[in-house]
Amino acid sequence: MTEQQPPLRRFWLAGKRAAEQDRFFREALEARGWEEGDERRWDAAWVTGMPEPAQFRNASPQRRINHFPGNAALTVKSRLYESLANLRARLADGFGERHSMTSRLDFFPRAYVMPHDYHALQQAARDNPAQHWILKPTNASKGKGVRVLRDAGEAPLAPDWLVQEYLDHPHTIRGHKYVLRLYVLISSLAPLRVYLYRQGFAKLASEPWDPDDADNPYSQLTNPDINALNTRAEVPVEFIDLDRYRAWLREQGHDDAVLFERIEELVSLTAIAGVDAMRSRTAAVGADPKGCYELLGLDCLIDDALKPWILECNLSPSLGTCAAPESGGLIEERIKGDLVRDLIALTGLADSEAAEAANPLAEAELARAGGFQRLLPAADPERYLAYFSLPTPEDLALADDLAGRRVPRPKLMRRRISEFYDDQQLALYHAEKGRLYRPNDTAALIWLLATEGLDPEAIAEALGAATAEAGDALDAEALRREVWSTLAEWCRLGLLCQRGENVAALPEHDAAGAPPTNDEAGQTVLLAHEQRRWALKVSDIAAMERLQAGFGDGLMPLGAEAAQGLSRLALLKAAAGYALASDDTLIASRLTLPAIVPALTEFLLRQAATPGQTVIDAYLVLTPAGNAALCIASDAQAREALGALPKALRRRLSRGVRLVQEDEQVCLEPLGLPGLGAVSPAAEAFPALPRELPVWVMAGKESAPATPAPLSRLDALAALLPGCRTAGGEPPSAETIQQLDRWLEERTCWTVAEESTLTQLGDSQPTPADAMAAGN
Repeated sequence: MTEQQPPLRRFWLAGKRAAEQDRFFREALEARGWEEGDERRWDAAWVTGMPEPAQFRNASPQRRINHFPGNAALTVKSRLYESLANLRARLADGFGERHSMTSRLDFFPRAYVMPHDYHALQQAARDNPAQHWILKPTNASKGKGVRVLRDAGEAPLAPDWLVQEYLDHPHTIRGHKYVLRLYVLISSLAPLRVYLYRQGFAKLASEPWDPDDADNPYSQLTNPDINALNTRAEVPVEFIDLDRYRAWLREQGHDDAVLFERIEELVSLTAIAGVDAMRSRTAAVGADPKGCYELLGLDCLIDDALKPWILECNLSPSLGTCAAPESGGLIEERIKGDLVRDLIALTGLADSEAAEAANPLAEAELARAGGFQRLLPAADPERYLAYFSLPTPEDLALADDLAGRRVPRPKLMRRRISEFYDDQQLALYHAEKGRLYRPNDTAALIWLLATEGLDPEAIAEALGAATAEAGDALDAEALRREVWSTLAEWCRLGLLCQRGENVAALPEHDAAGAPPTNDEAGQTVLLAHEQRRWALKVSDIAAMERLQAGFGDGLMPLGAEAAQGLSRLALLKAAAGYALASDDTLIASRLTLPAIVPALTEFLLRQAATPGQTVIDAYLVLTPAGNAALCIASDAQAREALGALPKALRRRLSRGVRLVQEDEQVCLEPLGLPGLGAVSPAAEAFPALPRELPVWVMAGKESAPATPAPLSRLDALAALLPGCRTAGGEPPSAETIQQLDRWLEERTCWTVAEESTLTQLGDSQPTPADAMAAGN
């Protein structure tokens, strides 16, 4: 007889990734005789990113896939914050805001999702002027799009962006900021089992930490993909493994054990924050949760008080080698290889007997853990049960098994939910979400018993007794499952939560909104420019502060009676930023705070144009020596550079000039409008523009010469043309262009780099700008 061969087993590699992402998984399974399959033929799927929902329906205990549906509750930055914030709110409702359990959830920085939270962000920024903020895309990796905001008002009014409190007191290694990369494995949802790998890395920024150098990504960010681009650094990417990191902490006199206890709690609570979404989504797509597992790359910042803060959870964390061999790359490669091999062993992926084990609560998984440390269930199995919205029967059975006794069952309480009755029917209204729920008779009885303080098992017993007494006995196990599933869904939806001892009942809804604060109250001011006057209504103080910074004394308080008969403008709060409107016309919308003054200035520019007199959107520059020049920002990069000027320098720019024909001469009149969000020199500061007034065309870094270079008249004309504004909004006439061309005949025109422009504006001594202004 020939020996029977085991069936051929195949792995499937998929997703958007480099080959190195699959290397260790492939090598570990090929060493066991596995072969590569495809999307139809696989026993183990290793997908970078998320697979199609249909693939989840192919998963089983014998056919494993490396993701859980619903993992976005942790891996999308905005959802991670929402999950943790909801967990904290639930604990505050059920146990009290000041309870020690609630206070443990202080390891995630506040975050604001754009554009919905734009105004809340501005209020937070005004309440905490010393707070710095960091902008992140909600669902991107490798540090793409991440930057520190100089001004919270700059937050984009577009979806998929998150603004987060910036932790600006980091612990450093040799003066460099670092983030810990931790590897977290969720091996089961019911019961929830979570492991932390004992090894990981400290990822260092490539330049020393400098809190005043917010625009330097190599000082502020630790992502290896960003730091690899730093050509100034001798070691652009450096990884320090956790064994060496912990030894270094001890050498510095720190207690590394205390730090890592806090990290373990952070990981445990983060996993609990996301488990409801994963359980719900897994059921919705028809996936067998026993056929799924999830490896996450959790990034954790350590502050200068050695407190850990969660920054993000990464889906399909990088398993390629990022650091050079001499900068930690060799040990990085070894650790990542061991990580994947230990993952395969722990999950029983390559062991058919382990995968088919009948007892899901067996401790055999822990015996295969290798370098993984089990966090959930905890050594004290009751430690985290109260953090679940509602532990599953499987969670409680495992806790009973580990504790060697029956742990207390959860008791629930109503959250801010209104109850309505009509005859024998119940309706529940969730005011915050605006949703009305209509439970059936059995569910209504479950609700009433739960809110009276019965635990789920007691509710199932009470229902069983009631149905038996009515002669309509139900299957006890089916009734138990219905009670648990009904309560779990209500807890997930935020209708119920676990109740601590001696906690007062919550009101059915929050108190009615308070009257507007000073920050929200509107104000009407007089806006005057040249001979025109408007009554400008401003919706809140944040917008008013920006207008005052730009227009200064040009804005005066205006009473209702004085506003009669004036043209009206309104700066309104909108769902996304602000909107500027006149009596019957929307002028501009989706304005951020920094965009308010430029938008109003653009409106005034167009109002200043009259038939036969064109205005030009350009900047008059007043140099420290008192000379003037006409400056045109030729591209977006140049405009951004001007906008980044310190306020003291921005005050030397005035926006807008009018092209005027006087007898045979063409001249310019300054309009004196705010240049770049700061009060500009009044038009009177330019009493007589010199005949030799030079023209600077400011270019971005890529197109500008190293030193100011002469520019032809036609090139200067082409640069000025896009800024021309006419009374009717039509293109400037040929006569107007002829006038502008005649004016340019008597000018010297220059192409100027942004760096030299900033130098010229900031220098208190005569500069090349003054030489140009003098016509030399």
